[in-house]
Amino acid sequence: MAHIAKLRILLFSAFGPAIAVLLLLFFAGYVVLGSNGVLAWGDYKRQLHHARAELKQVQASRQELKNRVDLLDPRRVDPDLSDELIRRELGVVHPDEVIVPLN
Repeated sequence: MAHIAKLRILLFSAFGPAIAVLLLLFFAGYVVLGSNGVLAWGDYKRQLHHARAELKQVQASRQELKNRVDLLDPRRVDPDLSDELIRRELGVVHPDEVIVPLN
């Protein structure tokens, strides 16, 4: 009976440090494997690279649209752009004209 009591006291005294070690291991594992951990860093770098490339594409598209809007300003409309838009929308082409696509 005395051995059981000593064993019980030993287990209760080791319970607190064991919980502390388990918590420490849990947090250390989360630092390495968690969603914001060391291993996720490479994925974040890849996502950042992809987002920057998409941002450059959107900025270029935005600049192109801004240029076209500036050319369609009612105070000073670009005659070539207005002619292009009118012909495209109305489908008006003379029989003697040659259309050269510039794609």
